[in-house]
Amino acid sequence: MVSRFQVRSRERTQLIDISAEVARIVGEADVEDGICLVSVPHTTAAVTINENADPSVARDIISGLNNLVPFDGAYTHAEGNSDAHIKSSLMGSNTHLIVSGGKLVLGTWQGIYFCEFDGPRTRSVQVQVIGVSKATAHNPKEIFKRKRSLREGRSANSIQSDRSGNNPSKS
Repeated sequence: MVSRFQVRSRERTQLIDISAEVARIVGEADVEDGICLVSVPHTTAAVTINENADPSVARDIISGLNNLVPFDGAYTHAEGNSDAHIKSSLMGSNTHLIVSGGKLVLGTWQGIYFCEFDGPRTRSVQVQVIGVSKATAHNPKEIFKRKRSLREGRSANSIQSDRSGNNPSKS
């Protein structure tokens, strides 16, 4: 399942800490261990992981990107936001994080940032948490079945189909 939330930027170029909202979604997911994907479906925005203890780091990132890709460069895109498209491509529209014990694994000083390059706007962030469910992770029988199936080269989908009595490999 994909969860979504909105982010409202106040400036043309801005880094907004979204760590708490992503952590909330991960905490509500039924995943003990896995991966959290964070994506922004916009061509002039991005997502990144960086230091969130000192706000000057976010300002320095913005300053560095503005120096690399100035707003008023010799661009041909008619909308006047070519720099935002380039910055978005440099930073990336998605990132992934480890989930362990039902929580995000981030370094001591790390935070997840939504990167706005063509604001102010209201934007969407998509989060998907994929992994071993909390029930399966703490059930010895399920762990044994999963390990045996993985040794036999079967996917998680075939493990599910075995439980339902519908095994696609026999059709």
